Amino acid sequence: MLADALQQSGLQPFHLPMGIRLNEALRHKSPCIRCETCDGFPCLVNAKSDAHIMCVNPALEHSNVTLVTNAKVTKLETDASGRTVTRVIAERNGQTETFSGDIVVVSASAINSSVLLLKSVNEKHPEGLANSSGVVGRHYMAHHNTAFIALSGVPNETVFQKTLGINDFYLSNNEWGYPMGHIQMLGKSTHDLLKAEVGAPAPRFTYDWIAKHAIDFWLTSEDLPHPDNRVTLNRDGEITLDYKVTNGEAHKQLVQKLKDVLHKIHCNDKVCYCNNHIFPDKLFLDRAIPLAGVAHQCGTVRFGNDPQTSALDINCKAHDLDNLYVVDASFFVSSGAVNPSLTIMANALRVGDHRCPVLTHGRPRAMARRTNTARSMKSRLRKLSLRRDWCSKAKFMTWVASCTRMFQDSRDVTGSRL
Repeated sequence: MLADALQQSGLQPFHLPMGIRLNEALRHKSPCIRCETCDGFPCLVNAKSDAHIMCVNPALEHSNVTLVTNAKVTKLETDASGRTVTRVIAERNGQTETFSGDIVVVSASAINSSVLLLKSVNEKHPEGLANSSGVVGRHYMAHHNTAFIALSGVPNETVFQKTLGINDFYLSNNEWGYPMGHIQMLGKSTHDLLKAEVGAPAPRFTYDWIAKHAIDFWLTSEDLPHPDNRVTLNRDGEITLDYKVTNGEAHKQLVQKLKDVLHKIHCNDKVCYCNNHIFPDKLFLDRAIPLAGVAHQCGTVRFGNDPQTSALDINCKAHDLDNLYVVDASFFVSSGAVNPSLTIMANALRVGDHRCPVLTHGRPRAMARRTNTARSMKSRLRKLSLRRDWCSKAKFMTWVASCTRMFQDSRDVTGSRL
């Protein structure tokens, strides 16, 4: 087994926490059927514990929740003082519609949330809403990600292989001396996925052979915040993303480290990585995710205590407005090197707790319902994070470190040793 081989090489691989609704004890009651189109595909049997299944659908069971679909919010308008958002302007089915509420929460991803704020200029906010500091759209981060394939000498019959992670190189306690990042398994390659990704004509058996022998990895390194890495609008109102690589050397080191580790693993009946492989330099295929791959985007509406250097306060309310919140990954001041989803969820619950007494003042029943719902969601997150069969201490501590770093002042990357 790959996990055993990695342990024998001196590493500490751990089981990944997976949001999969899989009941292995009672398979006939399991929503998950362990198909080969899990990672990277929508689940047609609703077996993923994603926002749609775990949050949106349960919320819609309440009579005071309405989901408006096919709507694109184009602008936020304020009152004459500029302190309160009074109208949310949206385009829906070719028509302009207006919405309003006591509290307005923006959560449209780091790119689109900043774009919405930049578009919402008025006399009181000439540079866009929540942008008196000038940081909205700046400090864009999206992780350095690489999809990596190791070719085994024997077929890899695994169907669902996204089960292992390696954090041995996450911190600076390695021979290089600086943090490199996180390594985990990736969903299994298929003929069609390889053909679409490579884009080059080849006999079908070529892609079939690679897919059958592939062991797939995903490597993530931290993207450092820089004010010149930013989201802007051009004269035609189109989104422009200006970006210069930061911390690229760390990711190169991580990719090379995985190659070195796999070269040291000896052959057995399950896996074969041989130093005397007939094509030692062709054993690995890797491809960095380009700028257009904006997964894990964050940092464009950062929070902090100083209104001069941040757009949001520590509760993710805009410094410049009284009723505007941003609760997606835009608030990040650093990105860590793991998937940001758990941090986004944890922060959303934190902000919800902060707002709950205000939203439900004078309505104790409603408050009780919302509080119980929040507690239930927290319980789910806690179980997801702490159950030993889902998540090792190494993974949990990485998540805690990621959350903790959000509340530290962002560092000045000028002169960074990386």
